[in-house]
Amino acid sequence: MRSDVIKNGLERAPHRALLYATGIRKQDLNKPFVGIASSFTDLIPGHVDMRQLERMAEMGVRSGGGVPFVFGIPGICDGIAMGHTGMKYSLASRELIADCVESVAMAHALDGLLLLTNCDKITPGMLMAAARLDIPAIVVTAGPMASGMYRMKRRSFVRDTFEAMAKRRNNEISAREMEGLEICSCPGAGACQGLYTANTMACATEAMGMSLPGCATALANSAKKKRIALTSGEQIVSLIKKKITARKIINAASIYDAVMVDMALGGSTNTMLHLPAIAHEAGIELKLSELDAICKKTPHISDIRPGGEYFMEDLEYAGGIPAVLKRLSPKLKNNITVTGKRLKDNIRGVGIYDNDIIRPLNKAYHAEGGIAILKGNIAPEGCVVKQSAVAESVMTFKGRARCFDSEEEAMKEIMARRIKPGTVIVVRYEGPKGGPGMREMLAPTAAIAGMGLSEEVALITDGRFSGGTRGPCIGHISPEAAAGGLIAVIKDGDTIKIDIPKRKISLEVSKKEIAGRLKRWRPRKPKIKTGYLSRYAKMVGPASKGAILSV
Repeated sequence: MRSDVIKNGLERAPHRALLYATGIRKQDLNKPFVGIASSFTDLIPGHVDMRQLERMAEMGVRSGGGVPFVFGIPGICDGIAMGHTGMKYSLASRELIADCVESVAMAHALDGLLLLTNCDKITPGMLMAAARLDIPAIVVTAGPMASGMYRMKRRSFVRDTFEAMAKRRNNEISAREMEGLEICSCPGAGACQGLYTANTMACATEAMGMSLPGCATALANSAKKKRIALTSGEQIVSLIKKKITARKIINAASIYDAVMVDMALGGSTNTMLHLPAIAHEAGIELKLSELDAICKKTPHISDIRPGGEYFMEDLEYAGGIPAVLKRLSPKLKNNITVTGKRLKDNIRGVGIYDNDIIRPLNKAYHAEGGIAILKGNIAPEGCVVKQSAVAESVMTFKGRARCFDSEEEAMKEIMARRIKPGTVIVVRYEGPKGGPGMREMLAPTAAIAGMGLSEEVALITDGRFSGGTRGPCIGHISPEAAAGGLIAVIKDGDTIKIDIPKRKISLEVSKKEIAGRLKRWRPRKPKIKTGYLSRYAKMVGPASKGAILSV
């Protein structure tokens, strides 16, 4: 066992003394040491009930014949960090999380890892660490939040708070109703109720084979979720004994399946950052062109919020990810999973209990998957749109640019109702380097939707969006403004054309004019000059390659 290096031999007497101080017994030295990397925190609704999952995981590890050690991993709630400086830290925290897991696992020579996670950057950070370390690992996502209820109508976080802000500003709803929505839209623990980043990554993780079947959609605080945590504890010991390490599961085949499930569900555009980063840690280059190729051959078979009206709980009751995998079975690879079995073996006998929530391939909502990659002179390295959440009427859009050098500037104009139909809002210097941290901009897109402009206004940015964004909102423009990308020199009044079906985005300005503007452009001084974000900005790469850090 890897842990023998801290347990065996006379020279390890001091190490054993310290281990005994933790309360373990002599006979425990002969068992696998399992780290339970817990991202429990009182700050994130998706994580507040993880203490009970920690206990269940510990019971499972003990039952399986291992020794559990819980250790803490940081987490950030994107919703709470949204709209202020805090969001600059969200994507950047992904690298911290991966480094924390690596540091603890290596320093203590752990034999395997149970990764207890749920929300946006925490799940991909943990998967990056697992692929990097290549030791046995299993992921337990803490589960989706149940839908809220207000005035006998089901409610969700994004639709009924972020989008409701604009309605309140326009006096379409009362202050009392706004307060009621605030209190009722998030009824308790769990990841926000739609296919936003947290739940999208949970689904991709299960499809990748890194979670037990049923884990992704089992609701937070449910008995089913507790049983999954316990069984995962037992199973990680089995993986250690069988020497099934993370890279035997996280490989080109499993990442392909994860992308296909993501596309079939219409998941968050943030996966176009996270899946390439996870692949990179596993020694695989995943290009945006490959992701788009999978999109084009994957039908969109589930209509979950924000693009649709179903909730994650509906997907759970319809059969969850095992049912989605069954629908997609003819198109999937058949890689090994954390069960020790291959993917298609895991879904034998699986039921599909609603043919609208999880449609047959020949009756899909859309012929193509949920996320499209566009290219053009504005984004020669690519950009991303959640096409499943774009109305058919604006799949092609042509408008005049209104340029803003920060999210705050754009939000001020949107909320003041100074954005007119036919406008393409340009938000720049919010990319990985320029932000720094590539802020998620749900507030501007939700305000546009709340004002009823999601079919009359487009938004493009070198930043990124929440999985809750809908409408013709194009993110991850690469190269970003801070790197001298064309988005930096767009001017108010310029014509921008977006053609999602043809995968095109272009600035309709002459090549000569563009060349002159780029020649006159000068880099801006960093927005943040000290601390972690300053270091991050110097090391982070482009969004088109997953915003990974250079060594």
